[in-house]
Amino acid sequence: MKINFNKFLKSIYIFLISFCTFNYYLGNNLTQAKETLPYLVECKNSTNFERRLNTSIKKFENRIKLYEEKTPQSEFLEKEISLTNARFENYKKSNLLCGKEGLPHLITNGDFNHFNEFGLPALAFLYITGWIGWSGRKYLQYSSTTENSFESEIIINVPVAFPIIISGFLWPIEAWKEFISGQLIVNDDDVTVSPR
Repeated sequence: MKINFNKFLKSIYIFLISFCTFNYYLGNNLTQAKETLPYLVECKNSTNFERRLNTSIKKFENRIKLYEEKTPQSEFLEKEISLTNARFENYKKSNLLCGKEGLPHLITNGDFNHFNEFGLPALAFLYITGWIGWSGRKYLQYSSTTENSFESEIIINVPVAFPIIISGFLWPIEAWKEFISGQLIVNDDDVTVSPR
């Protein structure tokens, strides 16, 4: 199938207009969003955050008193204390903002100072789910060429599937190449439609 580049360019143009409009709207709302941020303070300056840390540590220390020293239980609890201290220290170093209750809050208002709180995990999620979907698509394309395609879908051929999964990490590049060459999109005639 040939790609209609006029439609493609029109859809890109609409996307760019929408994106710019959204950014303009977001930029105007950033000042409003920042007005709500004074209710949040940096976790390293929050007394309630420190209180939560101290409460968590005290609970572990009280439980340690129930066991003798150098027992597996007391060593486990000591490890939990060090992990809790490390977790709270990481919260302090990462410039997270805490509310009145002393819990860290994620800021998703478009402020790039807080991009790593929501944006990076969201992009990683989209990349990984795309990797899984692309690998599944390639395996289904492979299984459709086998003699007994339904059996290949039910009983996965691991020696074939594993290299497909490994090569799937380049899925954005492969998807773009297939889109440009016209292999990603099929004709409407090739799509099965239910007679209902």
